[in-house]
Amino acid sequence: MNINLDDKYLIDFLENLLNIPSPTGDADKAIDYVKNEFDKLDLETYKTNKRALVATLKGQKEEAITFSSHVDTLGLMVKEIKQNGRVKVSKVGGFPMSTIEGNYVNISTEENGLISGTVLLENSSTHVNRKVDTTERNEENIEIRLDELVYSKEDTEKLGIQIGDFIYINPNVRITKNGYINSRHLDDKAGVCAILGICKYFVDNKITPPYTLNFFISNYEEIGHGSAAAIPTNTKYFIAVDMAAMGDCQNSREECTNICVKDSSGPYDINIKRNLVSAAKKHNIYYKLDIYPYYGSDASAMQSAGNDIPAGLIGPGVDNSHAFERTHINGILNTSKLGIGFIYEI
Repeated sequence: MNINLDDKYLIDFLENLLNIPSPTGDADKAIDYVKNEFDKLDLETYKTNKRALVATLKGQKEEAITFSSHVDTLGLMVKEIKQNGRVKVSKVGGFPMSTIEGNYVNISTEENGLISGTVLLENSSTHVNRKVDTTERNEENIEIRLDELVYSKEDTEKLGIQIGDFIYINPNVRITKNGYINSRHLDDKAGVCAILGICKYFVDNKITPPYTLNFFISNYEEIGHGSAAAIPTNTKYFIAVDMAAMGDCQNSREECTNICVKDSSGPYDINIKRNLVSAAKKHNIYYKLDIYPYYGSDASAMQSAGNDIPAGLIGPGVDNSHAFERTHINGILNTSKLGIGFIYEI
């Protein structure tokens, strides 16, 4: 089987998706964008009560393989409006505050649209504060400097900024000619892209897969309950498609697909792992095996909720996770190819 994928289409899709803000709790616009792509491919789609997206491609069997990825990302919310008009924040998802310092952001207000600003350490000038280099960055001392004429709490409130407003972190997307994709929030928009690659392969080639395929796009993964409910009832196998964590003592690579055999929730299904490896070897797909000690996935949430469904986890390698991330288009393509190969292997 020759697996050819439309890499230009996938890169364009991913760039657009990365530029749609979707922090956990405020991901509807990104969900709608992905739904629109599934609609173009004539898939059946619906939204769950929590507004996750499910798309279905009918197969030869009613039994289904459900592929899951998440469109929600890390973000911030307004925690406090300071007396000097600047804004203190509360994190959405887990990341070191140092990784967002200096980043441009937009505060999404209910009535006045987006208000731009910059993430800074309080009293951040090295010409004023001799402890800038040694100060730990945390929620107590990180603030948003607004690009508005504000000098008091009242000035900021007049802009329509309220406690609980979402703050969108600029993804800073940069795609190089040699295939590297630099951006925040590749976790897990690169996985969503890989899932779309699986779907588009069958539609473009007018192939009916041996199993029905469900594509579950979750919107609460970063806080742990993305796929904890509403899994399609015909699901026989569940494959989470999420970023592979890279770093010292890790085996994962950006340009390949990576098969997670264990994370913080425990080992993944051994038979699914064997079938994934067999599919990779049969179709000459570049892959690595790895273990992620500080990591959980939608598959973890699905099984922790009590579902009797075996699960696996695959994904492209992402360097510098939960910060200024980077992957490679080949990692996404290899992940799509592995998903397609697995469908015929299981």
